[in-house]
Amino acid sequence: MPPYSGRQYGWIFASIWLFYLGDSLNALLKQPDLLWRTIGVIALVAFAGCYLFMVRLASRMRHATSALPRSFTIRAGLGIAAMLALFGLQIPGAGAHALTCLVYIAAFGMVSLSLRAAVPLAVLLTVLAEVLPAVVPGWDDNGYGLAVLLGSAATWGIRLAAIRQYRLTDAQQEIADLAVQNERARIAADLHDILGHSLTVVTVKAELAQRLLDVDLDRARRELADLESLARDALADVRSTAMGVRGISLPGEIAAAREALAAANVEAVLPGAADEIPSRNRELFAWTIREAVTNIVRHSRARHATVHLSASAVEILDDGTGGSVASADGQGLIGLRRRAEALGAKLTVGRREDHQGFRVRVEVPS
Repeated sequence: MPPYSGRQYGWIFASIWLFYLGDSLNALLKQPDLLWRTIGVIALVAFAGCYLFMVRLASRMRHATSALPRSFTIRAGLGIAAMLALFGLQIPGAGAHALTCLVYIAAFGMVSLSLRAAVPLAVLLTVLAEVLPAVVPGWDDNGYGLAVLLGSAATWGIRLAAIRQYRLTDAQQEIADLAVQNERARIAADLHDILGHSLTVVTVKAELAQRLLDVDLDRARRELADLESLARDALADVRSTAMGVRGISLPGEIAAAREALAAANVEAVLPGAADEIPSRNRELFAWTIREAVTNIVRHSRARHATVHLSASAVEILDDGTGGSVASADGQGLIGLRRRAEALGAKLTVGRREDHQGFRVRVEVPS
């Protein structure tokens, strides 16, 4: 006889089980003593109302907090005491039939009290339901003790199932929150990669345009027009990244690298095509070129740079004196390392073997 079945409508389900109080009501209505008949009927109706009120209160509490607060335990104890008193008032009029109330009290106690308090209460009520018919003359033992025991066990099982459901719901919510946090971190990393590269090129072109204003006005205008185009492209990339539809192309990054290095007065040797690169490696290699070129322009003070591209590896070399190693722990390379590890690739960042500069290399297993 579960006193509730859900957080919000359990009390409605609990009211169905009040049907079994009909046996007590029938016995009270047949009671010849008007006083005890009247007291018994009023007590029975009050018992049903108190039971539903406490179940509804417990249902609301669980709906709000998923676990009954300690303050409710006190209220539950008072409610159980009230139901016991109303049960006692039914005994003179209903006799042994009033023992049905003990099933409801035990069931409610098993879902509203702590296990330390609920188990002794259930045991006490079971013993009471077994002993009273044996010691009170005229009372028949109709299995009330077994009913109390089974009702207590059933409601305790429902309570355990509800607790597991609450924990599962909390775990699912935590997983959803972590997914949101991871997605935010991914978008933040992508935005850093996009804006880090784009703003670096914008800065270099702005400095170049400023120097050209007094030397070559036409070229300065072209550089300023490029600045506008770069800013629009960066804005479009940011918007598409925020919507989760952003892509990156290897040929586009090679072309962007050529433009960025030229603007920084870095002589570059770049591959002319990327047709031989497998599709699965193109995005990773594009990010590698973007991050390495950004570091060269921003940090290295290099005069020459070379990009080697093959089907399984990409390597960017420069002859700078303060290049990629200086930013090896930066967010850009952290993001690049994360992407490389996701594909099982190896990222190498450090000084060249001839100590004449720095290199960034990503190699994907065959």
